[in-house]
Amino acid sequence: MARDYYEVLGVERTASEPDIKKAYRKLALANHPDRNPGDKEAEARFKEASEAYEVLSDAEKRQTYDRFGHDGLRGGGMGGGPGDMNDIFSAFSDIFGFGGGGGGGGRGRAPRARQGPDMEVTLVLDFMQAALGAEREVPITRHAHCKTCNGERTKPGKTAASCETCRGRGQVLQQAGFMRIQTTCPACRGEGKTVKPEDRCNACSGSGLTRETETLKVRVPAGIDAGIRVRYAGKGEVGDPGAPPGDLYVIFDIQAHGLFKRDGQDVYVTLPVPYATMVLGGTIKVPTVHGDETLDLPAGTESGKVLTMRGKGLDDPHGRRGRGHHHVQVVVAVPKTVSAEEEELLRKLAALQGEGVHDKPWWKKFF
Repeated sequence: MARDYYEVLGVERTASEPDIKKAYRKLALANHPDRNPGDKEAEARFKEASEAYEVLSDAEKRQTYDRFGHDGLRGGGMGGGPGDMNDIFSAFSDIFGFGGGGGGGGRGRAPRARQGPDMEVTLVLDFMQAALGAEREVPITRHAHCKTCNGERTKPGKTAASCETCRGRGQVLQQAGFMRIQTTCPACRGEGKTVKPEDRCNACSGSGLTRETETLKVRVPAGIDAGIRVRYAGKGEVGDPGAPPGDLYVIFDIQAHGLFKRDGQDVYVTLPVPYATMVLGGTIKVPTVHGDETLDLPAGTESGKVLTMRGKGLDDPHGRRGRGHHHVQVVVAVPKTVSAEEEELLRKLAALQGEGVHDKPWWKKFF
């Protein structure tokens, strides 16, 4: 009489799918025939564990087994587990992600149509485009299915033949110690089909693909930062016939600005201010990414002081929070040249403050 499947795997009847898979993996590794050559008991345990896993990993079979036991599986035409060693190796390979089948290709499913690869493109923005938002047109060049053969690679009226190496599976199994490792068929490169040279489509030289360029309109959200990726579903490389294309990811890169610097959604600017305004106070004009603003500077402001204009920075491109702030560092503006009157006033101020300054050059004294 067959043993209880939960007992075989050593799990509770309430065990989750990951727990069942973990228990089977442990038993399969320990009792695999390649690890135990000539050990009939180990081979029997390997078969028993594979049979239990084949049932308990299938939701419908497990439900039937829980209600009616082994008789329910036989009565419902579901079988009692894998039928032969090829099926058992298929279950064992599936648990490790190698796929099913044995030998060079014989059993197993035909290769599934593969989704197209994803693409990445870098979009370079100037500082103000990123700050205020923009709309850019980006040319995207990618592959497309040949319109003559619809991606089938053959001339009209011709068909591709099943690959003799993998027998149409697209995968071959290789022995590595006690493991059987599944790899892409080197003959057909995983397609499961081959085309004779004389049957190849003339339009695409038998590749099934041509190149096309699409102009993609990319909306740049205000406040976007460098390194952010935006996904455009289905705009990547073409997949196998019948399979969806990949996705396109636009990565933003932002050029530096001559005046503004940013940290997240905050903007920083250094602003030279006349000495008299720093000492006496006054209203100054401050450039921001949104235009010029006025700022009241208190009397006696020290050079290097940072004043914050709240809500005058960059928008949050994700819309989760408000606008950032604009930070203004004021420094004393030192003119390179002054008029004679300005020089006299500055010398008087220096004398009042007891500050030492250079004497007038001889030619100024002369005039």
